[in-house]
Formats: sequence, C-alpha cells, structure tokens
Amino acid sequence: MSDLTDVTGRLRKMPAEAGDPVSYILAIGDARVAMNELIGKPLRFDYDGLIRCINCDRTTKKSFNQGFCYPCFRKLAACDSCIMSPEKCHYHLGTCREPEWGETHCMIEHVVYLANSSGLKVGITRGSQVPTRWIDQGAVDAIPMLRVATRYLSGLVEVACKEHVADRTNWRAMLRGDVTELDLVQERERILALIAGDLAALREEHGQDSIREVGEQGLELSYPVQTWPEKIKTHNLDKTPEVEGVLEGIKGQYLILDTGVINIRKFTGYEVRFRVMGS
Repeated sequence: MSDLTDVTGRLRKMPAEAGDPVSYILAIGDARVAMNELIGKPLRFDYDGLIRCINCDRTTKKSFNQGFCYPCFRKLAACDSCIMSPEKCHYHLGTCREPEWGETHCMIEHVVYLANSSGLKVGITRGSQVPTRWIDQGAVDAIPMLRVATRYLSGLVEVACKEHVADRTNWRAMLRGDVTELDLVQERERILALIAGDLAALREEHGQDSIREVGEQGLELSYPVQTWPEKIKTHNLDKTPEVEGVLEGIKGQYLILDTGVINIRKFTGYEVRFRVMGS
C-alpha cells in the first residue's frame, strides 16, 4: 500500500473493506493511500478545475452522474434512469442502451436488504456488491431480506416495501453517528409480513422461484471515526477548490474533517492534488 503523502490525479470512489473498523483507501490517479492511518492528521485537497470522464477520459466542464461527461451520461446504460429507479427497467422492451451490459449487471440475481444507516431503510444491490453497498451508505447494520432473479424485479419489490419503510438515508444523521439500534431480524419478519400479498402477486407473474426469502445473517459495521461532528458543514470543490482540515473520521464515502465533510464519490473524475500536511 502506498504511503504517499503528496499525490496528484483523478479522484475515484474510495474502495473499502469490512473490518473492525471498515478500512478505507483513497484512490487518486494511480496512487492508493491508506486512509485509516491518517485519522488525526491534517489533510489538504487542491482542485485544479479539470474534470475528466471516468469512462472515456475526455475533459468535461461538468460532471454528470458522479464522474461522466455528458455524451457518456446520455449513452451509457450505467447512467440510465432505471439505475436509480430499477422498476423502470426497459430491457424486456428491447430498448436497453447497452444490452450486453444489462445482461451482466441487471439480468442477474439481486439482493433486497434492510439497513440501518440513519434509521431503517430498504435497498437493493447485486449480490457481488454486498457488503460494499452497505458500507457506501454508512450502514451500522444490514441484513439480506430477499434474493430476486433480476434488477427489474428487485425494483418492483422495493416499490412494495417503500409503502412501509424509507428507501433513502438521511446522510446528515448518518454522519452525526446518532443512529438508534434496531433488531433487523425482527424488522425483516415485520416487513415480509406487510408485503406478503405483493410478493405473492409478483411470484404469480414472474415465477415462484423468482423471489426467495432468505434467513441469512446480518452484518454489523463500525467506522474509523475519532470525533463525530455536531453540525454538518459540507465542502464543495466547485465553490471552494482548496479544502483543508484534520481528518477526524471516515464513514460512507465521506471524509470527516474538523472543518467540514467532503463526499469523495461526488467528486469522482476531479483532478486534485492531495497532501498530508506537515509530512
């Protein structure tokens, strides 16, 4: 692992691994910087005004969908509206932007899960993205509820769940660390009972084996946070290209500095200089 303390390059979403606590890496250009060991140290980001698309590498004045240029945003299946709203999937209509991409990313088994990030929420993800998806959302606890045949079907299940449980994280509450403990096994049973009729109808239409209830165990997650912020102030590289502060913690895709928080994923594709000050 790199111990570089002064690197320049394009930001990417932080890779993370479950552990006690979660272990984070800052991916910037070709460098990979271990971030947990930097807790308590002063850091600085300098944005030079350049954004390069994470797909085609072209320079863009504005980042779309967290790191893409506008042409890629318009043509890639990964940027289609059905990614955020999977119940709008149109693969079966023959209008998928990239059918081969859809086959490998959407027409495969997905997990419908419950998580506690800022309170109970429902979410979906590919099986290969467990527990990465939970970490990115800053969940302190998460549990699989159903395994379904396709992303489209997982979206329909999520719509049914949203009648009874939120599908979004209150990121400010998540970053303050004031998350009430929940019994997710009990919550799973409660939600399954509430949507039993919806599941029966979906199975009737899509096949009895298309939706499977699972009794899988959940996962508790802890994060490398030294000090939780009382008030949430956000850093925006577009408005303030120089960001500096002591790293007090990391949760989700946020670096928690004593001067405010910065969402690294939001600035994917931005060319920055990253320094550990005083090194």
